[in-house]
Amino acid sequence: MDTDNTWLAAAFLLIALVYAAVGQAGASGYIAAMGLAGFTPLAMKTTALALNLLVASIGTIMFLRAGRLSWRNIWPFAILGFPFSLLGGAVHLPDRVYFPVVGIVLILSAVQMARTAFRSKPAASEIPVAPPFLAALATGAIIGFVSGTTGTGGGVFLAPIILAMNWGTVRQTAATTAVYNLMSSGAALIGANAAWGHLPAALPVWLAAVAAGGSVGAWIGSRYLSDRWLRGVLATLLLVSGVKLVW
Repeated sequence: MDTDNTWLAAAFLLIALVYAAVGQAGASGYIAAMGLAGFTPLAMKTTALALNLLVASIGTIMFLRAGRLSWRNIWPFAILGFPFSLLGGAVHLPDRVYFPVVGIVLILSAVQMARTAFRSKPAASEIPVAPPFLAALATGAIIGFVSGTTGTGGGVFLAPIILAMNWGTVRQTAATTAVYNLMSSGAALIGANAAWGHLPAALPVWLAAVAAGGSVGAWIGSRYLSDRWLRGVLATLLLVSGVKLVW
């Protein structure tokens, strides 16, 4: 591997570790790193989805083993999320639209996540409720299409909505978004099959790097980090990634 690919492998490992700790698979971080390295949008999108798919699989297994998954909270988002992610994966935005759109959404998500991280503990009346079926269907469909189009996996959009609507605790949200990332990344990658030729030759090495980072991160996040730390770390990651993509 050349120096750039080695640097990216190390960056991807660290990104996967931190993102997996908060139930995310790291696509926005991978995209930000590849943007700095000068990758084209098609290479960024397909590579991020492939890396995201692997880390989301690891995260889902970890949260399942830790008993954190609630299938009642997951499947309503997935029903329409899968086909719309598939459709979004087949849509390729031009450069001038791709970068600012993804960046702005991530920045807005970071603001919402930070707000929930630093507020006081919720009152009894704020105990999380199961997401309404129709609202979850619509949310899953919209996020599926947007995440499939941008290559971001979906979790970074879904997590702030779940928390803002009080549809789950932070740990429940992390588990739900891990599964949603797995589903949406896989569907979007299938939808983007015409662009698979843009996948870099170094992808197998990067997959090994994110597998290592994602395993450690998901293990830490599923067992040890506090709710406030989970929110704070994710807000920081979203903000940094969004700023890098906009500018």
